Amino acid sequence: MEKKIKFAVVGCGHIGKRHAEMIARNEECELVALVDVKGKESLGIDQFSVPLFSSLDDLLNSPLDIDVINVASPNGFHAKQGMSILESGRHLVIEKPMSLTKTDSEQLIFKGLQKHKQVFCVMQNRYSPPSVWLKELLEQGKLGKVFMVQINCYWNRDNRYYKPESWHGKGDLDGGTLFTQFSHFIDLMYWYFGDIKNIQAKFADFNHQDLTDFEDSGFVSFDFVNGGMGSINYSTSIWDKNLESSITVIGENGSVKVGGQYMNEVEYCHIKDYEMPELAPTNPGNDYGAYKGSAANHHYIIENVVDVIKGRDSITTNALEGLKVVDIIERIYELKSNNLQ
Repeated sequence: MEKKIKFAVVGCGHIGKRHAEMIARNEECELVALVDVKGKESLGIDQFSVPLFSSLDDLLNSPLDIDVINVASPNGFHAKQGMSILESGRHLVIEKPMSLTKTDSEQLIFKGLQKHKQVFCVMQNRYSPPSVWLKELLEQGKLGKVFMVQINCYWNRDNRYYKPESWHGKGDLDGGTLFTQFSHFIDLMYWYFGDIKNIQAKFADFNHQDLTDFEDSGFVSFDFVNGGMGSINYSTSIWDKNLESSITVIGENGSVKVGGQYMNEVEYCHIKDYEMPELAPTNPGNDYGAYKGSAANHHYIIENVVDVIKGRDSITTNALEGLKVVDIIERIYELKSNNLQ
């Protein structure tokens, strides 16, 4: 019997529980511990019969045999916890965003290289069938030169989400709307089209003044280093429920729009000498009760971690890409000081 890969998960909120479930369901993995400041009762994690540690330090100082530690704690803790995990000689799986600054992300990458440990970044939107299809379409050059790209992210995040006791909305722990809500889309944009330059931006805080420490909406425009221009228009001020998340691509040989609540539908595809294939269905979105999140693709991430550690496959979202997402958001937010309405 081949040795199972032993995992621990730091942070037992919605996403941490999802990590733990996917690890528990994978026959090549074993969940050996969980970490959270809250007690078992309040977390609702009775289904996992593993020890719960109240701090990462307690876990790292324990004699437990652990190969990989997944970080699903508030954004502001990612860098420090990630550094401790790599320092301890374990592989690291880190939820998006990798950190809140490019400098911290660089230090994580450096530490991973120094310790010969893998750093996996969670960007699960890459796995949905429309995302994979669009990536292949671009790589094959079917659209020709890319002229324009428009990304629209219009979600509902109201007081059902930004609760006073939650870390969401706090400047130091959350980082901002682009970090917590929409970094998936910045990741997809970077994956598809590469880096950006000549950024211009305008921000507003329409109805989250009492809920968050930062803007709820923004218009951002830029040029792609590889040619063409793009924009990201985003808001969490949408009343009652999510409106859309979409990417529209206008190229010299055709146009494409991928949309739906979770980037799960190809809404438009008209390309010279091309017929749209039938795509596999997208997994349903993460349902957090009152609000909805992105598509539930975490099991692919755990599978990739296993494949990479066992030498069967290459990493799907490497740390450099995680760093670029943080870098792009940081450069957009540098324009905020003089541009908040």
